[in-house]
Amino acid sequence: MLRTALPADIPDLKALIAESVMVLQAGDYSLAQREAALGTVFGVDTQLITDQTYLVIETEGEIVACGGWSFRKTLYGADALAGREDNRLDPATDAARIRAFFVKPGWTRRGLGGQVLHACEAAATAAGFRRFELGATLTGIPLYRAYGYTQIETAEAQMAGGLSLEIVRMGKAAG
Repeated sequence: MLRTALPADIPDLKALIAESVMVLQAGDYSLAQREAALGTVFGVDTQLITDQTYLVIETEGEIVACGGWSFRKTLYGADALAGREDNRLDPATDAARIRAFFVKPGWTRRGLGGQVLHACEAAATAAGFRRFELGATLTGIPLYRAYGYTQIETAEAQMAGGLSLEIVRMGKAAG
């Protein structure tokens, strides 16, 4: 069942995100990178929950996938990420942000990411946005490419201990 995330979901979301990052991103990022990224680059952004733009897929009472969209400037990151920009975007000129997609290990390749992505794009389009942008992990690039996103640029998210994490900014037009 696809539904809007609630504040009560935060503990389950934190656990899902940590498990997803540690297992599914192991082929693309080192253990040190994944550990440093949890809670900053990867994690719960409670602003999305407050804005009611974060979605979860729940099966038999368990959250197995999540993702959202935003009308705010921040492209990626959890609450603790430095440099967050919560200013509102202008749908006439700015791209909506597709944000924080994670799937529980064992639930991949079932279309859950695509289901959440379609719901996010539809909601952002209904809010007047004509374009979408996201900050993809290396692991997420194939999903987003399959749904028509193209690379705009590559950036390095700086983390504690002098570590960085490659993030690929991608975008596409609505419609």
